Amino acid sequence: MGTVLLIVGAVFIALAALIHVYIFALESLRWRQPATWRIFGIRGQAEADILAPMAYNQGFYNLFLAIGSGVGLIVLPSIEPAGLALIFLAAGSMLAAALVLLISDRSKLRPALVQGVAPLLGLLFTVLALVAG
Repeated sequence: MGTVLLIVGAVFIALAALIHVYIFALESLRWRQPATWRIFGIRGQAEADILAPMAYNQGFYNLFLAIGSGVGLIVLPSIEPAGLALIFLAAGSMLAAALVLLISDRSKLRPALVQGVAPLLGLLFTVLALVAG
C-alpha cells in the first residue's frame, strides 16, 4: 500500500514540476509576447516592460523549484532521505508560494490552484505513503 501511495505522490510531484517549468517558460522566455500578457493580466507593452525584470527572476525561481522536485524524484529510490528532503522542500515551497499568492490577492484563486494543487496532492500522498510504511 505504501509503495502505491508513494508512486501516486511522485506522479503529482512530477506534474507540479512540469507546471513550474511551464510557468518558467512564460515568465522568463515568453514574457514579452501578447499571448503571455493575457495570461497574467498585463495590459500592454509598457506594463510588460516594467514587470519584465521581476517576471524573469520569478520564472527562474519556478524553474529551480521544478529542478529540486525532479532531482528529489530521481534520488528517491536510491537515497530515500535525500530524495524526500528535496521533494518536501521544493513541493512545500511551491505550495507555500501558492498560499502566499492567494492570501495577497483573493482574485488570484485560479492561478493559486494551478500552482498549488499538484504539490499539495504530491505531499499528501507522500506523507500517507510514509505513514503506511
